[in-house]
Amino acid sequence: MIKTRFVLPVLAATAAIALAGCGSSDSSSSDLASFAPPGSLVYVEGTMQPSGELSEDVNSLAKTIGGVDDLGDLIVEELENSASDDGEPVDFAKEVEPWLGEKAGVTFVGLDSEGDLTEPVMAVESTDAEATQDFIDAQAAQSKEPYEDVSYEGVDFKVDGSDGTAVGLVEDTLLIADDETAFKSAVEASSGESLADEAGFEDTIANASDGSLADAYIDVGGLLDQSGDEIDPQAREALESAGIDPSEATAVASVIPADNKIQIDLSSDLGGEEAPSGDASKLIGSLPWGAFAAIGVSGFGDQLQEAVDELDESGIPGELPPNQLKSTLKAMGIDLDKIAESVEDAAVFALGSDEASLGGALVLTTNSDEAAKTVANVGVLLRNTRTPGVTVLTGKASGFSVRSPDLGQQPLVVAADGKRVSIGYGREVTLAGLFPGRETPLTESTDYKAAVSSLDSTPISAFIDGSSSVFLAESLVPRSETDFWEARPYLKKVDYIAVGTGTEDGLATAKLIVGLVE
Repeated sequence: MIKTRFVLPVLAATAAIALAGCGSSDSSSSDLASFAPPGSLVYVEGTMQPSGELSEDVNSLAKTIGGVDDLGDLIVEELENSASDDGEPVDFAKEVEPWLGEKAGVTFVGLDSEGDLTEPVMAVESTDAEATQDFIDAQAAQSKEPYEDVSYEGVDFKVDGSDGTAVGLVEDTLLIADDETAFKSAVEASSGESLADEAGFEDTIANASDGSLADAYIDVGGLLDQSGDEIDPQAREALESAGIDPSEATAVASVIPADNKIQIDLSSDLGGEEAPSGDASKLIGSLPWGAFAAIGVSGFGDQLQEAVDELDESGIPGELPPNQLKSTLKAMGIDLDKIAESVEDAAVFALGSDEASLGGALVLTTNSDEAAKTVANVGVLLRNTRTPGVTVLTGKASGFSVRSPDLGQQPLVVAADGKRVSIGYGREVTLAGLFPGRETPLTESTDYKAAVSSLDSTPISAFIDGSSSVFLAESLVPRSETDFWEARPYLKKVDYIAVGTGTEDGLATAKLIVGLVE
C-alpha cells in the first residue's frame, strides 16, 4: 500500500475530484496519461482546483446529501487526521496546496493474481517543482524507516524502506507508485511509448463529456482478457447478438455534478461494427404506476432468436438431443422462429412494498399475434396433459398459471392478448403488465416524469423510484445488515435513478442520472 504521507496530496485532490467539487469544462486529456504504461486497463483523470458553477454544484450536492458545506475541506481534514494518526502529519494548506497543479491522473495497469486491479500509479501536476521536491524531502525525513535514494533514466526518486512506496518528481509532475518497479515503468512510459500514444485511448477519451468532474477510461476487452475472459455466457451471447464484441470494446465514463442531481455519461465503441439502436421508452411508460423499478430493451427479438438458435443447436442434456428443439415444438404447434421474429421490445418491472406484496413481470410487445397464439396453444397443451398445478386462464387474456411450493405464495402466470405478452409472478401483476389501461401508467408518476425530463432527449431505458425502493428494502433487510442501515439516511436522499441509452456517431451511449431530494 502507498504511504499516507505521499498519497495525501493525491487523495485530497483526486478524491475531491470524484467526491467533492473541483474541475473545469475541459474534458481533454492532459499529458498525465503519458505516465500510464501502454496497455493500462483503467485510467482516471480530473481537475483539482475548484472553480465556478461546477464547484458550486458539487458543494450543493454535498449539502443535500450529507449536510456538508464544503466537501473538499472535509476530505482534506479527514485525510490530515488519518495522516496524523499514522504518525505522518501533513499540513495540506502549507505543504501541498501552494504547489498543487491543475490535474491529477490515476492509472491501474492491470489485474493482480486475485483478479483485482493493481495498486494505482498516481501522477499530480505541480506548479512549483522546487516546493514539491521540498515536500518530498521533508516527508521522507519524518519517516521512522529510512528512504533509499534511487536514480533511473535521469530521474531521482525515493523508495520507502518499510513498504517500498516510490515517490519522485519527473519534471513538473509528482509521481507516486506502490513499488520501485511500477515507478520505473511509469518513467519509461513518460519518455517512450505510453497509453496516451495508443489510438484506442485517444479515440475513446476524446468522447468524454464537457463539464465533467472526472473522466475514466476503461479497456473492457483488456479487463476480460486478463480476467481469463470470465464473462457470463448468456451476457456474452446477448452482447454479441447486439453486434457487440466485448473483447474489443473500450469505454469512457464522465461524472458531471449538477444542481440536485449527479450525472454519469458513458460512451463505448463496443468493439462492434454497429451500435445497437431502438427506443423502448413507450413500453416502459405504459407499465403500472406502482412499479418501483422498470427496465426496457428495444429489439429484444434479435436476442431471443440468438438464444433460441443456440439452445436448439446444443440441445437439452438428458432431455432433448441437439437440433431437435425447434422441430419438436413445431410439431406441437409452437414455432419458435416465428415467435422470435414477432417480438419487438421487452421490459421488466417490479412492484410491492413488502415481501407479501412483492411481484413483477416481463412484458413483450410483438408485431403480430403469433406469440399470443403460442401462449394459447401451450395453455391448451398443458390442460390436455393434466400437468399438476397448471390452470388455464379464462377471460379476455389467453394463457395459463403454474403453482408450486417452490414458487412461494404467488403463481407464475403467462398471459397474452393481441400483440402483447406478459410473464409474471402473481396473477394481478401479470395482467397489469398485459393491459396498459388496467392501472394508471408510469407516465403519470411525478418521479418518472422527473426522470424522463432529466435525460433530455435520450430515451429512458431504466427507472428506479428512490423512496419506494428504500421503503421496500427497510421491510426486507434485517437490522443485522448494518451496511444498509448506516447508508439508509443517504439512500433516502435519492429521489429517482434514470438510465437512458442511445447512439451517437456510431458509438453506444448511456446516461445515468441520480436525482436527489433535499
